[in-house]
Amino acid sequence: MSRSLAPASEPIGVAHRPLRQAVHDEVRREIIAGRYQPGERLYEDQIASELNVSRNPVREALQALAVDGFVELEPRRGARVARLSRRKAEDLFDVRESLEGLVARLAARRRTEEQLRQIERHVGAGLSAVARLELTTLPELNTSFHQLLCEAADNPILSAELARLSHLIEWVYSVRIFQRSSNSWAEHESIADAIAAQDEEKAFELACEHIARARAAFFDAAPIDDDGR
Repeated sequence: MSRSLAPASEPIGVAHRPLRQAVHDEVRREIIAGRYQPGERLYEDQIASELNVSRNPVREALQALAVDGFVELEPRRGARVARLSRRKAEDLFDVRESLEGLVARLAARRRTEEQLRQIERHVGAGLSAVARLELTTLPELNTSFHQLLCEAADNPILSAELARLSHLIEWVYSVRIFQRSSNSWAEHESIADAIAAQDEEKAFELACEHIARARAAFFDAAPIDDDGR
């Protein structure tokens, strides 16, 4: 399918990153945004032309994206956007519910006043985006909100594990954005209020409920591929 990629946040190859990493980040951005759909074939020469790079960094980027879970590589057939299986989604929500509850508890205990202000500003930005129906901005805002909670939790091991999953989580969030946008940010506001009050148990409880509701909405909204993995 012929298309032009959306403008990158910065030109490919100018941010002192390896070219394969710049291509990797850009293709992942397009997948999360839904401009590449699950199951859609990805052509190295087309992506190379659109990003004005050679095919080699594209090939390396697609291989890395396969490791990350965004792309499937098929022998002699090339690459296609991965389909999120029911098992993979369930596994991801299981991990998130455990980790995000702990993050919220620690954030309520350890957050600084400046971190709290950043969290509250981010909640305000998300609520405003929902009110203006600027839904395309919400996946990135959602990722940033949870990153701010991780920073406030001040646990490097926990932060590293969630950072590793953050873009996959962002992809899952974007799939069901229309069903969850308003409720999700109201829940973020409640979590932020508990963190402001330094109520560790309430923050933990609300964060776990937030992920449980996201799980229910994700599976209720539309059928998910069940490939047994």
